[in-house]
Amino acid sequence: MNPVNKALWFIESHFAEPVGLDDIAGIAGVSRYHLTRVFHGALGQPIVRYLRGRRLTEAARSLANGAPDILGVALEAGYGSHEAFTRAFREQFGVTPEAVRAQRHTQNLNLVEPIAMEQNSTVKLDPPRIVEGKALLIAGLNVRNGCANRANIPGQWQSFAPRIGHIPGQVGRTAYGIVYNSDEEGNHDYICGVEVSDFSKPPEDLDRLRVPPQKYAVFVHAGHVSGIGSTWNAVWSKALPESDYEVADAPALERYGDEFDGRTGTGGVELWIPIKA
Repeated sequence: MNPVNKALWFIESHFAEPVGLDDIAGIAGVSRYHLTRVFHGALGQPIVRYLRGRRLTEAARSLANGAPDILGVALEAGYGSHEAFTRAFREQFGVTPEAVRAQRHTQNLNLVEPIAMEQNSTVKLDPPRIVEGKALLIAGLNVRNGCANRANIPGQWQSFAPRIGHIPGQVGRTAYGIVYNSDEEGNHDYICGVEVSDFSKPPEDLDRLRVPPQKYAVFVHAGHVSGIGSTWNAVWSKALPESDYEVADAPALERYGDEFDGRTGTGGVELWIPIKA
């Protein structure tokens, strides 16, 4: 797996944590020196600058949304003092945190958005197993995504992951990424969540999705999670067209079981594709 893809996934999944270049290089499976060179060569910018830019961009959005405590935003962005944060913020955007909070928008800022991981469709897939899936009640965080845009999904999981295991009524530890409500332009909703026993128990700030009983063809993405887009491409462009299965108009699931390690992105993910009986 491309170390740049692994680095991008880890940054987008963990930039709110106190991670540094050693952590990212360890996940990418290469040395600090190698990662620095290959990241800059592939994307045209230093990896530490990208990490800093992503943290400050999310900080800017928090301030524009009216965050009352600038020091709190600074600490969340990995800065130990108001002064250090203000200095880095001004260097990044040319304005102070106070100015962004006062103007309540980021339209004049050069924000650092997530970079999409490079995908291809050369993945070789084993034949799927067929599963009769039960009905699921899912509570989690939902985002509307553009066509083929997965760049924001790791950040979505980063926001939701700390709540896994602490949601009233949660059933088990398995997490789900669910693609549904697609339109003709390829836009779709993506909810990252967990199964709950009923919808009366989860906090009101979580979104809810009812998944009906469904028959699925289950494919396995065995590699690092940063390459899951390649497996999705292989499923849709090759495995399904060459099979006898007819895709049903129903949600498609990513199933993150106990074997998946959210820290390293390894352990494998199952892709549950709805098919007609």
